[in-house]
Amino acid sequence: MIRVAIADDHPIVREGLRRIVSDDGGISVAGEASSAVELFRLLGATAADVVLLDVSMPGNTFIDTLKDLRKVHPSVKVLVISAHPEDQWAMRSLQAGAAGYLTKDHSPEQLVNAIRRVARGGKYVSETMAEKLAGMADNGMTRPPHERLSAREFEVLRALGSGMMVKDVAAQLGLSAKTVSTYRARLLEKMGLETKADLVGYVAAHDLLK
Repeated sequence: MIRVAIADDHPIVREGLRRIVSDDGGISVAGEASSAVELFRLLGATAADVVLLDVSMPGNTFIDTLKDLRKVHPSVKVLVISAHPEDQWAMRSLQAGAAGYLTKDHSPEQLVNAIRRVARGGKYVSETMAEKLAGMADNGMTRPPHERLSAREFEVLRALGSGMMVKDVAAQLGLSAKTVSTYRARLLEKMGLETKADLVGYVAAHDLLK
């Protein structure tokens, strides 16, 4: 029996995931959490084989939560469940230790298959993402600038690109204003841009706030 912990801050989403998982005779729900703090408390008290982890959840930033999970509970496989397109978070999730990435528009059957695959020690991404990754490896495909950023740089890019001030980005991500300013300068250099307005325009043009 595969034991699954569900971590999502939306009750309706948790309910849907619980029903899908419970309908499969070989998978059971070990527990639910609506924040990073609740998730670690749950895993400290209940055994789980797989965590279904939402990208947007209260607590630490998503990547920090994922990294902490890999450190504190290395035997637990993490399957990221997200409303964000794969090109925004899939690669960064895998690099941070996730075993798979699945967008919420996939079918219940695909979710169950993904859970089973990561529970066996495999990796899971959609066929579209797998083909994209293979193409990059085989053909040296040039990726757009935002796909070459680190997870933290991408978080700062999205925050600044939404129009937030440096001090507000710092508060949201748990960083100092000086650190965020350093990230901003680094982003401008890496992406060949000149001003914060350019960052806002880039984020809007590539629909990175979706």
